[in-house]
Amino acid sequence: MPPTLLWLRNDLRVSDHPALHAAIAEGPVIPIYILDDQTPQLRPMGAAQRWWLHHSLAALDLSLRKRGSALTLRRGLTVEQLQRVAEETGCRRIYATRHYEPWHKDIETRLAGDIDLVLHDGNYLTAPDSVTNAQGERYRVFTPWYRKLLEHMPPAPPLPPPDHIPSPEKMPTSDSLDEWNLRPTRPNWAAGFGSWEPGEKGAWRRARQWLPQAGRYKADRDFPARPATSRLSPHLHFGEITPRALWNALADRADAGAESFRSELGWREHGINLVDQFRNYADRNGRSIFDRFEWRDDAEAESDFMAWTRGLTGYPIVDAGMRELWQTGWMHNRLRMVAASFLVKHLLIDWRRGERWFWDTLLDADLGSNTMNWQYVAGTGVDAPVFSRIMSPTLQCEKFAMTDYVRQFVPELAHLSDTQILAAHDQGVRPVGYPEPLIGHREARARALTAWESVRG
Repeated sequence: MPPTLLWLRNDLRVSDHPALHAAIAEGPVIPIYILDDQTPQLRPMGAAQRWWLHHSLAALDLSLRKRGSALTLRRGLTVEQLQRVAEETGCRRIYATRHYEPWHKDIETRLAGDIDLVLHDGNYLTAPDSVTNAQGERYRVFTPWYRKLLEHMPPAPPLPPPDHIPSPEKMPTSDSLDEWNLRPTRPNWAAGFGSWEPGEKGAWRRARQWLPQAGRYKADRDFPARPATSRLSPHLHFGEITPRALWNALADRADAGAESFRSELGWREHGINLVDQFRNYADRNGRSIFDRFEWRDDAEAESDFMAWTRGLTGYPIVDAGMRELWQTGWMHNRLRMVAASFLVKHLLIDWRRGERWFWDTLLDADLGSNTMNWQYVAGTGVDAPVFSRIMSPTLQCEKFAMTDYVRQFVPELAHLSDTQILAAHDQGVRPVGYPEPLIGHREARARALTAWESVRG
């Protein structure tokens, strides 16, 4: 029989892979990954994600080779490369995991007209368009959406990895992974990423380490100095582990921590639910009133934006979060909210600039989650609190006991007491070598509310 192509994207695993199992059932399989930076309307992968991708693809290729197969790598326009490999090998069918980002949906549509494309769900708990109300309408707001999602739960048990993947007599030519130059060298800004282990094996090792501690998740997840979060988000983004595998791993747990983690898996799925409904959600305000909102001009705000990216705002907790991001490729979720709120409301900088920065620097930069969370914090989203909800970085630092976290990532403040860190630049505290605040909290709040009222009026 002619071989089939297994077109891989953010499903870099062999376990719980319905498309892989379906391809194997038909005969010889050619697993292929295409690095596409050229397709129109496609958003190229950010720099941090490329570092992860290199290691994840290397791990996947090793896993495939243990099963008698190998990964084919190509670079260029996805449709063109798939068509070319199909012609070279006599392939007449492509199996793939369904993706919901707008460019992936466009590519799937174009492919379906040229070759037999068989799509399988597998990256989410359930297909986004399957969660509807009694009238068959899609949800925009998380809480009713999640209640409805629970009616579909638990998901089906995850599929086991295949013991063997049949290969054709001759595999197509493949690029060399090293030739893609996905890892930085001069300078090597990824030197601090060493604590991560990309790949399916690393995902499961991390899951097994965290699952026994899941009971503390609800109580401690908002405290960055406490190791309560799973740190599985990059593995989930690249599809090295599936949400349904994690849901089933917690199947017998009814404690508050497990329930809270399931809800966070749901929150992640809600992001792709919104992107699937609103294909331009990464570029357009979910609430049209913000189309009239007067963000500061990019040129005027440039120095403030650069200070924010470098963790030099003069607000210890904001700076700690931004430095954690730069050093490790990841940021604690509570800090993502604080840092995003500061950029949008203290500095009045368009949320889209922040979203793009996170896209480039986060290892787990996921279109659904990243876009939804930025629009949620900015108040612009279809499921967002009012703009007038403005976080105080100092109160957040105090409420969630973040001073040790500040000491870890802002070493110039490490010698200060908790009280002095909270009062940095206030009450006579003037830390040497640490910048003055870009703007005072009261001044920033007043400016933001004035801008909001001018739109509402």
